[in-house]
Amino acid sequence: MRGMMKPLRINFRDSGGTSPWIGRALLAIAAVVMVDAGFSYHAARQALRENEIRYARRAPTAAAKVSPQEVAAARETVQRLAMPWDHLFRALESVASDKVALASIEPDTRTGTVTISGDGKDYLAALSYVANLSHTDGLERVQLVRHEQKANQNGAVSFAVSAAWSAK
Repeated sequence: MRGMMKPLRINFRDSGGTSPWIGRALLAIAAVVMVDAGFSYHAARQALRENEIRYARRAPTAAAKVSPQEVAAARETVQRLAMPWDHLFRALESVASDKVALASIEPDTRTGTVTISGDGKDYLAALSYVANLSHTDGLERVQLVRHEQKANQNGAVSFAVSAAWSAK
């Protein structure tokens, strides 16, 4: 039986070669880390309790008194910001003219109107601007509400236009 293989012997309990101290040292290190984590957790919980007590003892601050006028002003500001400004600006840009310069745009959120003030090179330029505004989308009931000739300027006119502002 020369060609036969020798039986293979496997020893699963081999205790030779490795030191039992390595395992014990790793176990001791893990225990130290666990104790340190426990102390850190305890300290954090204690600090949290102290902060909660300190916070609960603080006197509550009184809310600032707000007058009805301030509430109304804030409400009007919110309404102005919520208005469809892009529609108005598109309407104004569509009729822009080099003969007219806009000075102010004043919306009235309660009535849904806008007053547009500007300066024209002459009265005809101002009237043309008002006529063009009346044909734009987004503005309705366009009216010239005020115009006056500027002193010491060749026919220059200051004007104001009122219009209903719609969000089309």
